[in-house]
Amino acid sequence: MTIDEVSRRYRIPPELLKEYEQWQLCTGKNKTAGAWQYDDADINRLSTIMTLKDIGLSSDEIKEYMMLFGKENMLQRRTEILNKKRNETLEEIHLLEKKLECIDYLRCCIRCGNKNDEI
Repeated sequence: MTIDEVSRRYRIPPELLKEYEQWQLCTGKNKTAGAWQYDDADINRLSTIMTLKDIGLSSDEIKEYMMLFGKENMLQRRTEILNKKRNETLEEIHLLEKKLECIDYLRCCIRCGNKNDEI
């Protein structure tokens, strides 16, 4: 498939596909007019890239993660990248939980008719 076909079929922005090509992770052949032909392995890697993007990894983190595929003893580094993002996500969740507690407290004050009307 060409970049346009992949972009339409899988709803992947062409910019991301071009960045992916620059990382030289494509296994397909470079065809006429410089257009890559994506194969099933490329599509599988694109799926991983989209998942990493969806969970909030930066382009640099995604590139590093993807470049580690196929290299010996790199499972630990890929796990470290995911663990770092997991910890950041948990921290965000905890901060949001604290915000919810504050919101709920203020709503409770309103419902209970806070006489001072200061909250």
